Amino acid sequence: MRFAICNELFENLPLAEVARTCADLGYEGLELAPFTLGPHPSALTTSERRQLRLDVEAAGTKVVGLHWLLARTTGFHLTAPEPAIRQRTAVRLAELAELCRDLGGELLVLGAPQQRSLPPGMPTSEGMRLAADTLAQVLPALERHQVDLCLEPLGPSETNFLNTCAEAVALAQSLDHPRVRLHLDVKAMASETVPITDLIRQYGSLARHFHANDPNRRGPGFGALDFMPLFAALKEVGYRGWVSVEVFDYSPDPLTIARESLRTMRRCLAT
Repeated sequence: MRFAICNELFENLPLAEVARTCADLGYEGLELAPFTLGPHPSALTTSERRQLRLDVEAAGTKVVGLHWLLARTTGFHLTAPEPAIRQRTAVRLAELAELCRDLGGELLVLGAPQQRSLPPGMPTSEGMRLAADTLAQVLPALERHQVDLCLEPLGPSETNFLNTCAEAVALAQSLDHPRVRLHLDVKAMASETVPITDLIRQYGSLARHFHANDPNRRGPGFGALDFMPLFAALKEVGYRGWVSVEVFDYSPDPLTIARESLRTMRRCLAT
């Protein structure tokens, strides 16, 4: 396992500075939120993309991938009944697959709770059909750019669609493509009725990526959850991907969060 951290934690700091700070702490990777790269990240020029990648790699880290793919955008929706909206969403995801590749990344984490929730009255089966239609349009870009799309289950407090690992796996299986994978997030798994360790044992072999966070929306070690059994379960299933710190509560401060989260994860991995 290798450790990464999501860059939006550092808010408005330049990416080069974030990379240097995280590398100094011991992180090997950065997971980027597109909105931190400007209002129109897909419009970044070839030279701008090259410079961003050089800035990150010069610090001794690498871009793992992108997440918050549709955050701070309008007009996109995974399960919209309107074909034009689904097509526009697919184009956006395809553009981000290209951006991810240009930055040296290998995966896209598809959370997007607001842009996937089902409208009132729509059955889950119809949402699954519409989501599969949207994502099927992205498959050629994933293949072309050699980027994996990781479906992220999220709790019912955030969305009413894809709330469990089982549902995300079902959607991935309906697409039947090796570039569509499962993403596991600790905070989200905590909302399921099955214990997190059991979910990891059941689905960990299918996971391409993993987010480490406490159910209280802070980093590992900043809440009541014991991460030791979680890392034991990850080792048990042979998970060798990235473990990326993603937090939503930035207190007490980004540097403390990054340093102490990594310290906690290293201790768990070593035990």
